[in-house]
Amino acid sequence: MQRDEIARAVEVLRAGGLVAFPTETVYGLGADASNDTAVKKIYAAKGRPRNHPLIVHLACAEAVSDWVVTFPEPARRLAARFWPGPLTLILKRRAEISDLVTGGQDTVALRVPSHRIAQALLSAFGGGIAAPSANRYGRVSATTAEHVRSELGGAVDYVVDGGACEVGIESTIVDVSGARPALLRPGTITAEQLERELGIPLAAAGAASPRAPGTLAKHYAPQTPLMLMEADLVVELAASMTRQGSRVAVLARSARRPVIPGITWVAASSDPASYAHDLYANLRALDGAGCSAILVEAPPLEPAWAAIHDRLTRAAAGSATTDAT
Repeated sequence: MQRDEIARAVEVLRAGGLVAFPTETVYGLGADASNDTAVKKIYAAKGRPRNHPLIVHLACAEAVSDWVVTFPEPARRLAARFWPGPLTLILKRRAEISDLVTGGQDTVALRVPSHRIAQALLSAFGGGIAAPSANRYGRVSATTAEHVRSELGGAVDYVVDGGACEVGIESTIVDVSGARPALLRPGTITAEQLERELGIPLAAAGAASPRAPGTLAKHYAPQTPLMLMEADLVVELAASMTRQGSRVAVLARSARRPVIPGITWVAASSDPASYAHDLYANLRALDGAGCSAILVEAPPLEPAWAAIHDRLTRAAAGSATTDAT
């Protein structure tokens, strides 16, 4: 990464523009979190409702005090263990933090990313960068700069190209604003890892939990209808649909492609980390294959696959309709 690229990105942010940049999870669509006019551009570019909160990215844990009224011990413990990294913490916000960033709630979502480019950008900028995923709201997240450019185009003032993201799915989100930490969104940092560090079980998200990014029932969805099902049903349905003249795309966990005409077959990794890394790129490729449906073999119901199962379940709910909710 050249220094002039970071300098240009900082210049755009300070002028109130939008910068897409890589993190270890997915590409973020960034704006100066202290500039309401700039943050409004995020919502406009994504088509995102303004009551849906954003994650503020920080250079280091020490910067948290500028954003929260308190940094409780459970949050400190998780930050010490997992920051920089793919973990977002929800904390009670300071009164002066904008409702545009928090979705009007009394909490704020904070993360310290580990990606070298994100770190360089945040350090040079010297403030918080509000950055949801760099894609249209409710759709498949971007994990390469090309994904950003093809989907958002001129709505982004500057794109920092850092190649493919290392993790490939969004951060784990933990609410530490209440009496007991609660897992709001699974990620590659698992519930088991979090509980081991905290020394107590995590609470489940409930009706009183803060709204958090990426937790609506319909999300992460391709435009092609996506169906999540067991392996034996994938081949059966694919055969039936192609006999009726449809083209079908399949995201399978088996490399053994059946001899069925009119089928586009992607064999995903049996390793959860590799599967997650490739997930959104695979979904985008299958979405562009000109098929009438994407059939996805359900991942195992095991802790290591929880985040992947979460994303695919929401994608299946979101792609069945045309609205990005």
